[in-house]
Amino acid sequence: MQTLRVNGYDMAYLELGQATGPPLVCVHGSLNDFRIWSCVVGPLSKQHRVICVSLRHFFPERWDGKGNTYSIAQHVDDMIAFIEKLDAGPVHLMGHSRGGHISFRVAQRRPDLLHKLTLAEPGGELDATLDPEFKAGPSPLLARFTAAADKIAAGDVEGGLAFFVDTLEGAGRWQRLPPMMKQGLLDNATTLIGQVRDERPPFSKADAESIMTPTLFIGGEKTKGLLPKVLHALAANVPNAKAVMIPNTTHPMFEQAPQQFSETVLEFLVG
Repeated sequence: MQTLRVNGYDMAYLELGQATGPPLVCVHGSLNDFRIWSCVVGPLSKQHRVICVSLRHFFPERWDGKGNTYSIAQHVDDMIAFIEKLDAGPVHLMGHSRGGHISFRVAQRRPDLLHKLTLAEPGGELDATLDPEFKAGPSPLLARFTAAADKIAAGDVEGGLAFFVDTLEGAGRWQRLPPMMKQGLLDNATTLIGQVRDERPPFSKADAESIMTPTLFIGGEKTKGLLPKVLHALAANVPNAKAVMIPNTTHPMFEQAPQQFSETVLEFLVG
C-alpha cells in the first residue's frame, strides 16, 4: 500500500502492473475500498498500470462518522488532485457505483485529465430532464439508506448493513454474502453515515451531454431497481458512449464475472 498527500489527506492506494501508456485509475463504491478490485487487477494489470484508490474516510482509515469532510464534492476534489499528483498525464478512469458518480463528475470538470471513462452502474438519481417520473423531495432510496445509517450510528452495524445490502440486492442478500465480502463492508460501515448527509446532486440531461470523454457504461444484466435506469438514461445521452450488460450478474458484476468484465474494459481501452 502507498499513500499520496491530497488536499491535506493521505489517500491510500494500491498499484500493480508496469505497462506503458495511460494508467487505469479505479474508484470503488459505497462501503468498499481499494480491495474491492482484487478480482480484476490480475487481468487488467497485464496490459495497464492499475491504480486502485481508497477514498477519504474509507479503509484503511477507521473513521468515526463525524465531521463534514465526507461528500461527493470532497471526493471529486480529491480525485482530481490525486490524478494531478500522479503526474502521469491523462489517465483512464473507472468507477463503480458511488465511484462511478465521482468519476462522472471528474469527467465533467476536468476532461483534460482523462483518456477514457468507464462507469460500472454509476450511483445517483435522475432529475426531471432524464426521468419523466421524477418527484421533487427526498427519494425513497435515500430514506432507506438513512434508516440503515441510523442503525449503524446506534451501534447495530450488522443490522444497518443488512438493511442497506438487501435494499440494493434484494431480501436476504446480506446473509448470503461470503465472509470476505461482509468484512469489507464492516470495515467501511461508518461511511454510510456520511453518505446520507451527502446532498448528492442528481444527474441531468445537460450533465450527460457535457461528457466529452469516450465512455463505457457496464451493468449487471440482472441488477434491479434504480441503477439500471440511471445507466441507460446516461448512456443514451452521453456523446460517444456505449453500454455493455454482463450476463447473469448484478451490481457487483466485476466480482461475479471478473474475466468477462476485464475483457470488456480492456477491449474498450484499446479501441
